[in-house]
Amino acid sequence: MGARTIDPRTPVIIGVGQLNHRVDQGADPLEPVDLMAEAVRRAVADTGATGVVDAVDTIRVVALISWRYRDPGALVAERIGATGARTAVSTMGGNSPQALVNRTALDIAAGRADVVVITGAEAWRTRRAARAAGGEPPWTVQDESVPPAEVIGADLAMSHPAEVARGITMPVQVYPMFDIALRAAAGRSPAEHLERISSLWSRFSEVASRNPHAWIRDARTPEEIRTPGPTNRMIGYPYPKLMNSNESVEQSAALILTSVERARALGVPTDRWVFPLAGTDTAEPFVSLRHELHRSPAMRVGGRRVLELAGVGVDDLAHIDLYSCFPSAVQIGAAELGLDLERQLTVTGGLTFAGGPWNDYVTHSIATMVELLRADPGTVGLCTANGGLISKHAFGVYSTDAPTEGFRHDAPQAEVDAAPGREVVEHHEGPAAIETYTVIHGRDGAPERAFAACLLADGRRAWATSTDDALMAAMETDEMCGTAVDIDATGEMRVR
Repeated sequence: MGARTIDPRTPVIIGVGQLNHRVDQGADPLEPVDLMAEAVRRAVADTGATGVVDAVDTIRVVALISWRYRDPGALVAERIGATGARTAVSTMGGNSPQALVNRTALDIAAGRADVVVITGAEAWRTRRAARAAGGEPPWTVQDESVPPAEVIGADLAMSHPAEVARGITMPVQVYPMFDIALRAAAGRSPAEHLERISSLWSRFSEVASRNPHAWIRDARTPEEIRTPGPTNRMIGYPYPKLMNSNESVEQSAALILTSVERARALGVPTDRWVFPLAGTDTAEPFVSLRHELHRSPAMRVGGRRVLELAGVGVDDLAHIDLYSCFPSAVQIGAAELGLDLERQLTVTGGLTFAGGPWNDYVTHSIATMVELLRADPGTVGLCTANGGLISKHAFGVYSTDAPTEGFRHDAPQAEVDAAPGREVVEHHEGPAAIETYTVIHGRDGAPERAFAACLLADGRRAWATSTDDALMAAMETDEMCGTAVDIDATGEMRVR
């Protein structure tokens, strides 16, 4: 790798660790900071060097959902013995792990940090079980004497008031609508499209079956994935459970980054080194304001820019992990980056099968990418990260070969913001045409409510809902995009 010619402040990943804590198989529950501490210990061991913990000067934690600590990094530092480490926590969003890597690489290159741990964890099964029993788990509570951790990143506002007014606030409601928009734009029938996305997800499950860090390691056939049943209930048409992110996991992951000069000083073998070559960060406006719901200018601009900065093209990528909370995210990402959907687009198996620990999935995908690149030296890998409703994005390109110009980063937001948008009407009453839609089902599998994005004659967008059984049934068998409807003052729609 020509290590003697590398700028000594070049950032490099020297250790990774992952943990599947199988409380579903009898393991005693652990709280999130203990899960993180174990992942960090594994990452330290992975470096193959001594003295790493004593050298850690910064711990950055991916924002948690299953428990709120005032400063989780301080607790991790106590548990691993990294006394004196500066701590920070990210804002919410699945883009956060890659965004933290981007920020950390810049800080290391500039000398603002030296040995940095990035870690995250979720213990959602245990938290959910405690709530179901009417209580809370006996986890650490930091009182107000503990100063809150520094926050890295911009806050994520997911939903526009027009969406909130119609009860559209959850990813399980919106990502299916992206998929119907993709289907309509491609001109595929509902049956054809369902076969396409279930085949995609089946390939993801095959990768998970070979991934020792995956939560679900059973390869599933396309028919198993697309067919609703007692263990695969429909959630938001066209997605049964096996097409949704799986947050019901107890997982943690950690990355250790440092400079080339410190990696050498610590004695980390060069075969452990993986370099972040380039990173980008971008964001989309609210869903209501996007011109087309099957596209993402932020993915296109950010993804193509990171490849440009790394000096590679899509055909140079040996390993790819597209953020995979739902099939629509993968399809949109692949289209915007110019990737064939038949390529292998995950290194883990994705958030359904490898596991979807809320904001922290990408810490796992980067850790897995590091392991793959070490085993395939000289190749290049891409990780993408997505927060919210295809809202915030971070991209990273990695290789065992050092970058020729050091780590490069950009946030090309001005180009994203220049893309066409659309006006939204918060309270429309009158005629419209369905743009895209979904039908949300209850836990018993029965359809409960349809949600639709609609276009008015002047091109503005409005949101509508329906509990009409006939309309919901038609939405799950026929192509309803373009159907003329009337929306009443409450937001309910009926076919004209």
